[in-house]
Amino acid sequence: MAYDVEKTDEQWRAELSPAEYTVLRQAGTEPAFTGEYTDTKTEGVYSCRACGADLFTSDTKFASHCGWPSFFDPKDTDAVELIADRSHGMVRTEVRCSNCGSHLGHVFEGEGYPTPTDQRYCINSISLRLKPEEG
Repeated sequence: MAYDVEKTDEQWRAELSPAEYTVLRQAGTEPAFTGEYTDTKTEGVYSCRACGADLFTSDTKFASHCGWPSFFDPKDTDAVELIADRSHGMVRTEVRCSNCGSHLGHVFEGEGYPTPTDQRYCINSISLRLKPEEG
């Protein structure tokens, strides 16, 4: 798939920290309960750490107690791309930034959380950058 933001592997490595590169460009996962946004309640917009595209808002963030920030809906339907992921002996749905193709996390459905969509976008903090609401 062609993305609006296309960079070489060398460019991504130069712009991202090793940990950011592992998650965003190699579909890694940060350890549970270690990310800077896991329990954040700050209001604002969460954007892609790799390209700056707006992805999620604090209005859709909820406490799932799973160890990673959870959202029940992306900011816009075309903000993220969903891809079947059959790695690690599981069938999951990977969530990527639709602007640059960076790995964000996975989305799960039907877990029974009291949210409007019954979805949990389980997103790595290191994939995001919070832009606090100005007030």
